[in-house]
Amino acid sequence: MKRVTSDIVQYTLSPLHKPVVKVKPGESVVVETIDALCGAVTEDSPLEKLLTEGRVPDYFNPVSGPIYVKTARPGDTLVVEITDIKVGVKGVTVNFPGIGGLTASYLQENLSPRTKISHIENGIIHFPMENGRKKIEIPVDPLVGTIGTAPPIEAQLSTKPDKHGGNMDCSDVTKGSKLSLPVFVDGALLYLGDVHAVQGDCEICGVAVETPSETIVKVDVIHGRSINWPRIATPSEILTVCSSASLEHATKLAFTELVVWLTEDYGFDRMDAYLLCSQVAKARICQIVNERYTVAAKFPRRYF
Repeated sequence: MKRVTSDIVQYTLSPLHKPVVKVKPGESVVVETIDALCGAVTEDSPLEKLLTEGRVPDYFNPVSGPIYVKTARPGDTLVVEITDIKVGVKGVTVNFPGIGGLTASYLQENLSPRTKISHIENGIIHFPMENGRKKIEIPVDPLVGTIGTAPPIEAQLSTKPDKHGGNMDCSDVTKGSKLSLPVFVDGALLYLGDVHAVQGDCEICGVAVETPSETIVKVDVIHGRSINWPRIATPSEILTVCSSASLEHATKLAFTELVVWLTEDYGFDRMDAYLLCSQVAKARICQIVNERYTVAAKFPRRYF
């Protein structure tokens, strides 16, 4: 099995980066990633110290890759099956002033920089607490926060989600799911990083339990089939994932894509799909902390 190491990382998803590995459709590849804080925040170097000493990294959210998928061409769809995610033995969570979903509230204004180092052992995250409280034990539930193909022309920052995928922070991009992404350039050029040991919906403080990882993905190509936005298939649901500067617009985009998918691939009448979504579909707010907000619209497979 081929391997992508984390020795060299990128901070953009670009059609211009040289592929680090080439694979055939149907092949699996092991991808090493470093944490979204670039490994800079540790027990010996907490964020508070880095800020005081002026040693905060210039860039965040590194991604590994790109992976060139042979035979993938513009207008195709790349299917990425997440077959395994192994997280590190430690995870980092911080409160970074000016970053997060509550930056305009009195709460964020009165919260100082803070670093939490969680030890991860036997599938449990030991999240440290203040005020004499014991550590909170959280089951590991890993996801790939940033994953996407190269945009067609210009590079996109790895922190930005869009039609190519990117920093969607969707908890359903996890072991056992299949993520479909539009292909805009030859070889698709797949990037991934920003793995979280766990993350709640919205990623409200802007940082999950960030951890290095070893993620295994299996890639395939659907030739001659194009999609507008990322799609996810899990054993129990299908999801469409859309991003916009407006949370309302992102939600409407996601449900529009879901209705289209139900109509084109599952034989629903379009109006039936629209009306049924109003009864049984769910919406997951993946994140509201990046340059664009991300929403996933979910439909249960039991109604197929």
